[in-house]
Amino acid sequence: MSTPQSPNQNQSPYLRVQRHFPSDSIQALTVELDRSYVDTAIKVNARTIALFALGSQIVTGEVWYLQGSSQGEQGLRQVYTFTSTGNIAHGINLNTVSFFSHPFGSFTDGTNYYGVIYAGSASVSGQVTFYITPTNIVIQAGAGAPSISSGIIVLEWVSKY
Repeated sequence: MSTPQSPNQNQSPYLRVQRHFPSDSIQALTVELDRSYVDTAIKVNARTIALFALGSQIVTGEVWYLQGSSQGEQGLRQVYTFTSTGNIAHGINLNTVSFFSHPFGSFTDGTNYYGVIYAGSASVSGQVTFYITPTNIVIQAGAGAPSISSGIIVLEWVSKY
């Protein structure tokens, strides 16, 4: 069974490489400049925004069309730091979250760098994992995992707001 597609899903955020600006009419030039600006703004705004910030939610630029809806849901991102296992309050209202799209992280033991695995509540031997509860990001270390000196968790989610 296929999901109906929204017209916005088939548009690509690429700009044409050449544009003709009329030189014989100020009115025609004005119209073409206006079209050019609108086209550029639409294409730039359709790109993923690569801003990562501690302490604030950032719009990613991703728009998700779920269950055939023509109403897109917004992608959001927030960065969290940690220095040990335990809980980090995330401050996200999960009632507005459709799903977490790209949760990821990394940490260092002061010498080497490692990935933090987005996994269930059971920690994996030799690995550092995390999961999300209604109020916290829970970081766990399996037996034999490297010690944590510092790290980051990045949560990206799709929001109904």
